[in-house]
Amino acid sequence: MFNNEKLGQLKKAHEEWENTVNTKVIAKYPERKKEFETSSGIRVKRAYTPEDIENLDYDKDLSYPGEYPYTRGVQPTMYRGKLWTMRQYAGFATAEESNQRYKYLLKQGQTGLSVAFDLPTQIGYDSDHALSEGEVGKVGVAIDSLKDMEILFDGIPLDKVSTSMTINAPASVLLSMYIAVAEKQGISPDQLSGTIQNDILKEYIARGTYIFPVEPSMRLITDIFEYCSKYVPKWNTISISGYHIREAGSTAAQEVAFTLADGIAYVEAAMKAGLDVDDFGPRLSFFFNSHNDILEEVAKFRAARRLWAKIMKDRFKAKNPKSMMLRFHTQTAGCTLTAQQPDNNIVRVAMQTLAAVLGGTQSLHTNSRDEALALPTEDSVRIALRTQQIVGYESGVTETVDPLAGSYYIESLTDQIEKKATEYISSIDGLGGAAKAIDKGYIQKEIQDSAYKYQKEIEAGDRIVVGVNKFQIEEKAPKGLLKVDPLVGELQKKKIAELRKERDNGKVNKTLEALRKAAQGNVNLMPLILDAVKAYATLGEICGVLREVFGEYQQSIVL
Repeated sequence: MFNNEKLGQLKKAHEEWENTVNTKVIAKYPERKKEFETSSGIRVKRAYTPEDIENLDYDKDLSYPGEYPYTRGVQPTMYRGKLWTMRQYAGFATAEESNQRYKYLLKQGQTGLSVAFDLPTQIGYDSDHALSEGEVGKVGVAIDSLKDMEILFDGIPLDKVSTSMTINAPASVLLSMYIAVAEKQGISPDQLSGTIQNDILKEYIARGTYIFPVEPSMRLITDIFEYCSKYVPKWNTISISGYHIREAGSTAAQEVAFTLADGIAYVEAAMKAGLDVDDFGPRLSFFFNSHNDILEEVAKFRAARRLWAKIMKDRFKAKNPKSMMLRFHTQTAGCTLTAQQPDNNIVRVAMQTLAAVLGGTQSLHTNSRDEALALPTEDSVRIALRTQQIVGYESGVTETVDPLAGSYYIESLTDQIEKKATEYISSIDGLGGAAKAIDKGYIQKEIQDSAYKYQKEIEAGDRIVVGVNKFQIEEKAPKGLLKVDPLVGELQKKKIAELRKERDNGKVNKTLEALRKAAQGNVNLMPLILDAVKAYATLGEICGVLREVFGEYQQSIVL
């Protein structure tokens, strides 16, 4: 992009500036650290110049927004046309209470729903199961059957909202419940829009809410790809998640690498099952974390977009441009929130929001100030939503597309993150792909090492966390925190008992037996699961049948 003669002059001037002006200043006023680097171990130079992007090819590496390789965004006009979807993640206790929270958020200006499920739901157990004791409704809403799902979305027209559901191992069951609720509202599946997370590989890596072994889990995922491509075409069939990988302690470059490696595994599995990449590729979506280092995060999002476009075009020979577009949801970093001085979290979330928007996110959840202590109160949720609205309507950063493009630092950092991520993906390929790398503990070990390094830096005072290891104050115990009533579990047990009395149990048993036989073969399981859901078979009953056929995953211990 630059004239060689001019670059030579710049290099000479840069050296002179470093050796004269900076040498004198630093001798008198030393810098805060000997070395500055990002979370990914990328050295941060004192100043960046055209030298740092001398090999940048505008057409090949950047191009225009909405054009390959989508570094600058997946839409030509981005937020000048429409702001990102403001989708606050919520769900607690009963379906009734969560329904009230959703209606409150929609009245406050939220433009999409995001459902948090409790732990028993996430691992396929009904609320009356012995292993559910003490966990019902604690970290999300308890959903045991279609009846609960009907209550959850009561009065919310599903053809007018986009819904995201953070559910993985039993994603096919919860999606079937959502489709069934819509049909009861008179809405056909082809009118539904939203996303299911449906990303089981990252559960084995970082989160732990898995049920079945890898192979049958991948089968369920590709069954959803195939079914939705035919009947629910507006639905994003997977949200390939780097969020939890980052929450577990990865660096920004690792988040990109391991997320895209999982994405490669899903594409390979779907193509092996006979699907054409352009039939399901446009409905793949991603989910990233937005951390504190604003500029590294912006570069991370840009690098991820460019790298995924290359992977889909070059590795998988996708022809449809939409298959090459990395569209992503972002959530601000829960792992950065502190129980100390929780109001400081408002500032952290605002910075992370700005990073996500400057990086070109398609939808965003902003965490609440009190989430390091408890489920967020309504006041805290409103402030979190207002943070998005202020950035969207008052900051000015939405007026032009990719406003940091051309920054010597941003472009250099984008290149370096892409390079590091590519090296990781090559290593994973060498191990036989993401699933094999997970079995061997490679990805988990890399994340553990990064998390350990990060924590050591905090404990040594090399990394400052305001209010935690510096600028502490005496604080009173927090008041007014939201607590889930322990009676929620008993209420859910009563609901299930009543359901089993009211429903046609003969029909339920028939649908479950049909599902069992189908699971033993190789047909698409989505229609069978949908039949069971509509007969009011419970989540636990459906997952129980699949457990019997598929078995359960046993986690490898990584030291």
